[in-house]
Amino acid sequence: MKITIACVGKIKERFFSEAVNEYLKRLSRFADVAVAEVADEKAPENLSPAQAEAVKDREGERLLKRIKDGYVIALAIDGKRMTSPALSEFLSKKMTEGASHIVFVIGGSLGLGKAVLERADSRLSFSDMTFPHQLMRVILLEQIYRSFKIAAKEPYHK
Repeated sequence: MKITIACVGKIKERFFSEAVNEYLKRLSRFADVAVAEVADEKAPENLSPAQAEAVKDREGERLLKRIKDGYVIALAIDGKRMTSPALSEFLSKKMTEGASHIVFVIGGSLGLGKAVLERADSRLSFSDMTFPHQLMRVILLEQIYRSFKIAAKEPYHK
């Protein structure tokens, strides 16, 4: 199983980098997991809706270049919410159905552009709240790790 986390922006804080690296290490026994970062757009705080869409579109173009194949899951507020066991079951089912590569997509500070959302095979929501995209990477990796532990019927803290 191959998993790619396609995401906008680099991780700047050391504590986020350390957490990402820890979960990548833990996941290595279950899957080949890679992070594919693309540059974020520099944008002023007070963007018009049209300017915000343009930023998401430019970041989206970069993301789409990194998504060659696989079952694509976009992280989006309007996506489907799942419990950890449900996510584990969903990923296990995708693997059983022959998905050898799953790509999770995390947008930048403004979210994902329309083209990326249209390319996605499904959408996943962790909450109605907005999280920093650097923290979301950690949360996502932890939930993927938890999913594999659940599927393997191995203990993991609750």
